[in-house]
Amino acid sequence: MAAIINYIKDSFEELKNNVTWTPRAELQQSAVVVLVFSILFSLAIWGADTVLSGVVQAYFNLING
Repeated sequence: MAAIINYIKDSFEELKNNVTWTPRAELQQSAVVVLVFSILFSLAIWGADTVLSGVVQAYFNLING
């Protein structure tokens, strides 16, 4: 059990002292960029799906008369 506690303590110390964290402002800016591109990409996929659904529907309507 002592080994697990030491491991956890060492892990927290490593995270606190040796890891380089991204500054909060840069992290927020990156999150906004990811959000914007995610929305744009989802809109592009929605648009392509809508167009292709219409094409497939028109094709089946043409085949069935």
